[in-house]
Amino acid sequence: MIRKTAGGRFRAELKSGRQFVASRTFDTKREAVEWHAREKAALVGGVDPRAGRRLVRVVLSEWLEVRSITVATKTYIADQQLKRLVPTSIQALQVSAVSEREIARSFETLFRAGLSEASVVRYRASLSAFFAWCVREKLLTHNPVTATRVPKSSEEPVEMRPWTEDELEDAFEQWRREDTDLADVLLVLGWTGLRWAEARALTVEDVVDVPSPGLLVRRSQPEGVATKSTKGRRSRRVPVANRVLPIIRRLQASKEPGDLLLTTSGGARLHRTAVLRTVSWPKTGQGRRVHDLRHTAACLWLARGVDPGTVQAWMGHESIATTNRYLHFMGTGADLAGLDRLNTPSRPRGGERDGQNAPGRAGGEREVVDLERHRGDSNAVAAEE
Repeated sequence: MIRKTAGGRFRAELKSGRQFVASRTFDTKREAVEWHAREKAALVGGVDPRAGRRLVRVVLSEWLEVRSITVATKTYIADQQLKRLVPTSIQALQVSAVSEREIARSFETLFRAGLSEASVVRYRASLSAFFAWCVREKLLTHNPVTATRVPKSSEEPVEMRPWTEDELEDAFEQWRREDTDLADVLLVLGWTGLRWAEARALTVEDVVDVPSPGLLVRRSQPEGVATKSTKGRRSRRVPVANRVLPIIRRLQASKEPGDLLLTTSGGARLHRTAVLRTVSWPKTGQGRRVHDLRHTAACLWLARGVDPGTVQAWMGHESIATTNRYLHFMGTGADLAGLDRLNTPSRPRGGERDGQNAPGRAGGEREVVDLERHRGDSNAVAAEE
């Protein structure tokens, strides 16, 4: 039933038979009618609107208890941030009262608080998972996050800055002056394209020699998180080039198959902060990130003529579009052909023949005459001569 209130608004009341179920007041009759129809359909389909009256903060705590045993530790840690990031105004609402407008405003609030676009995108992913669970538990009929997108941030994106082969060798020499073993580790990353968490989990038994030297990348260990599968949950095989094969052989020596392959000089597991401090990264890294070593490997492979499909497999990219980013960075064949044209000496102009001007006339004057003659302006030609 829809009725107009004394204040000029419209109140929709939902009943199941003679039993009152829920009600809500709207500014327009159209909104009231839409809500009533949606909730009535939900009631017929088995969703009780009364369940949606529970507060967001209460349901959020229940959802986190479920997530603690159903998702990876890293994902659960990110999901826990919702209790801090979801605005108090939303947490105080009933679950069924949260609309796309509240969700969009929460994005804007986080941007004003100084969060990066990537952090807001991750917040949206957790929030969407929460409301999807509410739909599955029949607290809601639809997910209010689905139709809401994170606004594009105006901050400058972080671009890749791979080393060239010569630059990588120069950096390697600088790292060696700080710590020989860590320099070897960083050089291996620059030639194999391993992610940092993958390098931390690599063991001696992951080194293979048949049919050619390579590394089996089968697990990942982000810092502070237990060992898990690789990104994309797929293992891959990465070749070991001759440049770093002796390093791999040395790291294998006197170790058991289950021992870590890439470690500090004392055999300890790698930790990013300690490694960067030891090799004086702010100076030797020249403004780059450790992840740029992975970008370096892809560019080295492509520069050596490895086809993009093979590079995609070695890098573990799900889409060839990701691999193509490196092609765009390095420049396409059309770029090279265009540059070749720009660098080719231009043909002799107008009156220049064999490097000499026509006798008695400057090259520029001859060009003007030829142009006017081509246009058929005989008077201008006579004046010029």
